[in-house]
Parts: sequence; structure tokens; C-alpha cells
Amino acid sequence: MDMSKVVLECTDLCKDYQGHQILRDVSLQVHKGEKIVILGPSGAGKSTLMRCLHMLEPVKSGKIYLEGELVNGWEKNGRFVQKKIRETVAARRKMSTVFQHFNLFPHMTVKQNIIEGPVRVLKKSKEEATETALKLLAKIGLENKADAYPSQLSGGQQQRVAIIRSIAMNPVMMFFDEVTSALDPQLVSEVLDLMRELGDEGMTMMIVTHELGFGREIADNILFMQDGRIIESGPPQKIFYDADCPETRAFFEGALRGKIDW
Repeated sequence: MDMSKVVLECTDLCKDYQGHQILRDVSLQVHKGEKIVILGPSGAGKSTLMRCLHMLEPVKSGKIYLEGELVNGWEKNGRFVQKKIRETVAARRKMSTVFQHFNLFPHMTVKQNIIEGPVRVLKKSKEEATETALKLLAKIGLENKADAYPSQLSGGQQQRVAIIRSIAMNPVMMFFDEVTSALDPQLVSEVLDLMRELGDEGMTMMIVTHELGFGREIADNILFMQDGRIIESGPPQKIFYDADCPETRAFFEGALRGKIDW
């Protein structure tokens, strides 16, 4: 793991929506193999930040760099011009996002769901993509579900398939947006176990989660957001137990008592 290599960077990222400022001058770096966990109250901009970094949504201003390359615009006549979303396809393909709702194609089998991207987008042969899919399914103990349809799987199984479908695209970085929030409590652990394994294997990850214990355990660095800004960042021990900002301290006190919406 080369933590000295910056995989993703943004500077002064801003986003508005219907007259409301959602992100305010957000700057950050994500290093190779790093696990970043984003925490903060509801409406802080956590999920929006990840969608903008993956360029699934346009930003108002700011620059995004992927593996050192400026990917969301270009300099023209001394000013920065934002690319349209459709112009960022090549860069977006290098990253993957897993959402809280599994977004598996219901009319395709598990195996077909996994090989669709590698065959159509990465132009791999069906044989090579299938071999990879079966290896990934074996990795999570679901090789016997290769020919099943999503409706025949539990929520936890569907989410794990969604994760390995993303892995099959060989991303340089993965985003996880509340991937356990739609699951029954008894199914959460199997998804978190897979994410832990990915982290141990060196996957670069950015995670929004309500699972405080998991976030504290897996994170190399925690970003705490409020009102569209990163107001504090640092290692879990610092942010959880010795935060500098009173807003951060109040959040954890309220979250642990179940008194805040986040």
C-alpha cells in the first residue's frame, strides 16, 4: 500500500441546488489504500460530496483530480471551464459507487449483473468476465447463486453482489453511500464484513455510514461535515473522543444518545 500516492483530490468544491448552497469550498485528498469515513448530521452534504467527487452530479465550481489528472474541466483563456457530466465518462469509469439501494438489474441473473459492465464497458471477453465473476462470488460464499435472480436473494446478499459487481470493474477507488441503511439489522454484519475485507486488501474507499462502531474501526481518517463544509478531520481516536470543534463533540454526544437526525 502506497499511502504517499494521491488517488483523488478536490479543491474548493462548491455546489448549489435550487438556491441553496450544498457544498462550500470543500478541499480534500484521498491517498492510495486509504479508508475515509464521512460523518455529520442529516443535510450536511455527505452523500452529495461523494456523488460530486464521482462526477455523477455537476458542481458549481472547484477542481477534481483523479490520479493527478484534472478530470472535471480545463483551463481556457486564464479561467476554469467545467466539463459537462457526459464529458467525464472515462474518468468516472475508474471509480465505483455502491448505493443503499442495490440497483441490480432485476431481469438479469447474478452472474449477468456482474459481467455486464466488464463486457460492455471494459470490452472484456464474456469468458474472462464470467471467470472473474465466479471467483468474486466464491469469495463471498455466493457461487451457488450465480444463476439466481436478485429477487431470489436476501437484502444482504443483494448488497454484497452489488459490491462485487463494482469490484469487477477494477476501480481505483470505491464510494459507499449508506450501503447498510436499507438492510434489516441481522443482515448488516455480512456487508460490513465484506467492506472490512476490501479495506484489508488495500482498496481505496470513501464511506458514508450510520454505523459508528464500524466507521471508527475501519477509518484511517474521518471527515466531519456540517452545513456543506468539512469542519474537522483526523484519525478516529481524535474525532470520536477528543474533537476540537464543539459541533463535532455535540454530534457524537447526540448520536450516541440517539437524539439527533443523521
